[in-house]
Amino acid sequence: MRALAAGLLCLWLAACAGPGSRGPAMPNPDIDPAQRTEVIMTALSLLDTRYRYGGSQAQQGFDCSGLVKYVFGAATGTTLPHNTEQIARMSRPVPRRELRAGDLVFFDTLGRPNSHMGIYLGDGRFINAPSTGGQVRIDRLDSPYYRRHFQSVGTLFAR
Repeated sequence: MRALAAGLLCLWLAACAGPGSRGPAMPNPDIDPAQRTEVIMTALSLLDTRYRYGGSQAQQGFDCSGLVKYVFGAATGTTLPHNTEQIARMSRPVPRRELRAGDLVFFDTLGRPNSHMGIYLGDGRFINAPSTGGQVRIDRLDSPYYRRHFQSVGTLFAR
């Protein structure tokens, strides 16, 4: 039973990391900042959508990068990859103190960079698709788990 639980935990933690590869930065799409509200509203409309590894459609469910890909596509028409590492490379780094609604938050949950991500909502909250058997939900950056695993902030918006 422990082996099964450990295996499921490993699968859960790896769920949205994708294969990823370190490489040069990809071009930032420089989305119009006026679309931040649309990104947030689209993301919030997906609360409670089920988690699904590899998922990027509301009907089937989402993993973390699939949620971000879907939200930005629906809200801004921007095509993003379905991979946290690639999205991180596309985003422009932002100091945490300059974090704004619609920016992306990245976490190291597997001992490697960019293994989980979410969309910042404001007031220390972000929306994400965190785990197998779960649903799209709002979490806090200052929760013990996410505070410990926080890595960086990036934006796809023009400044």
